[in-house]
Amino acid sequence: MQCRFCKTTLENIFIDLVNSPASNSFLTASQLNEPETFYPLKVYTCHQCFLVQVDEYKKSDSIFDCNYVYFSSYSSTWLQHANEYTDFMTNRFGYDEHSLVIEVASNDGYLLQYFMTKNIPVLGIEPTANTAAAAKEKGIESVVDFFGSRLANELVTRNVKADLLLGNNVLAHVPDIVDFVKGLKIVLKETGVITMEFPHLMQLVDNNQFDTIYHEHFSYLSFHTVKQIFASQGLDMFDVQEIPTHGGSLRIYAKHQNDGTKAVTENVEALLKKETDKGLTGLGYYDHFQQQAFKVKLDLTDFLIDQKRAGKKVAAYGAAAKGNTMLNYCGIKNDLIEFVVDANPHKQNKYLPASHIPVVNEQYLKDAKPDFVIIFPWNLKDEITKQLSYITTWGGKFVVAVPHLQIIPLPAQ
Repeated sequence: MQCRFCKTTLENIFIDLVNSPASNSFLTASQLNEPETFYPLKVYTCHQCFLVQVDEYKKSDSIFDCNYVYFSSYSSTWLQHANEYTDFMTNRFGYDEHSLVIEVASNDGYLLQYFMTKNIPVLGIEPTANTAAAAKEKGIESVVDFFGSRLANELVTRNVKADLLLGNNVLAHVPDIVDFVKGLKIVLKETGVITMEFPHLMQLVDNNQFDTIYHEHFSYLSFHTVKQIFASQGLDMFDVQEIPTHGGSLRIYAKHQNDGTKAVTENVEALLKKETDKGLTGLGYYDHFQQQAFKVKLDLTDFLIDQKRAGKKVAAYGAAAKGNTMLNYCGIKNDLIEFVVDANPHKQNKYLPASHIPVVNEQYLKDAKPDFVIIFPWNLKDEITKQLSYITTWGGKFVVAVPHLQIIPLPAQ
């Protein structure tokens, strides 16, 4: 396998999570007795550019199809983040009714709807037809297609270019990251701004977030490496922010290399230095990640077996992709976790891949009264514990497994 950026032959394994089905390949009841396809989930570190990456075992067009079940609007925390981003960008760059905001991977219109309320023209680009349909119902014009240089050139021939070109949690999802960034340059106006948000590799390693590794994520990104990729396509970073979403993310700001209207902030060099000081530009930094993940595996399976022997009932909340990575790496099935609750009706009444744990609505949780609720999307821990605080009325407790196993008792209501 060659590095998807610099084409160096990959020799260094970052982590091997063995085999797993695609994380969002939920099953119907009729599919439970059918064979499931598992793909290797082995991740490599490039010793040349330090791009951490998985091979494209499952093709992106079979992951992001019309049966895609992730809808962004079911998290109030994420909606608040999108609304605050809209206000911040509008105030900083002065977008108005004469601007055009394009979002790549616009999902169900969770973010562009806030620009629309400010009368700023928007265009969404989204490969999954069902989520794009939800955006269109909100009045958001959406192109149902994968983004890259091909689509970017088609948009330019229709005189479509962006003043603001954004993408949240998409840069890691594209198998051909170089062509994707090439497309960003093509469709960006001469003085336009690109912002991309993605989980920061440094946070993944430092906080043992191995469950964020799954087949939808082809790359795991540091600022050092992303800056190189953008520069290779004629785009420069002029700012970067560390933000708390998804357990610690980066928001990068890019412009054309010949755009002299935007000064480069001190944040750029400061973050490059921070990563270098941490060791992200040396292979030694990545050496111990497998052992960190294995400890979580042992601790979580021990906990679940102990609760089963004690006659306790364990459920989970959040049928998230990271939960499926955790379950499949640990070998956990529906005999140890009875059900998982999710607010997304597109996931309810289905089953998690491989583990076959049923996905149910919140009323099921209230009726079953489990002793423990494991929060799979630990990045939404505060939102979820507040929402489900009533479990303390029957003595229930919350559990998270990352960065380490922790039981979170809440005061009685």
